[in-house]
Amino acid sequence: MKARVHVMLKDGVLDPQGEAVKSALGHMGFEGVGAVRQGKVIELDLAATDKAAAEAEVKAMCEKLLANTVIEKYTVEIA
Repeated sequence: MKARVHVMLKDGVLDPQGEAVKSALGHMGFEGVGAVRQGKVIELDLAATDKAAAEAEVKAMCEKLLANTVIEKYTVEIA
């Protein structure tokens, strides 16, 4: 099975990387951008065959390592 994890800063947490991207886009002539939030995508190949078990395992990975749950939120997709 494959898992995809999307990790983003929680609403209300400042995103200096997003602000830097927004500023750079403005300097490049892309004036229509109101806000930028930057995150990360993590793709995992799993040995699990049960979708529910795989999702539970990936959520445990997120809670322990893949996301800083104090300032980040995550979503998990299993395929």
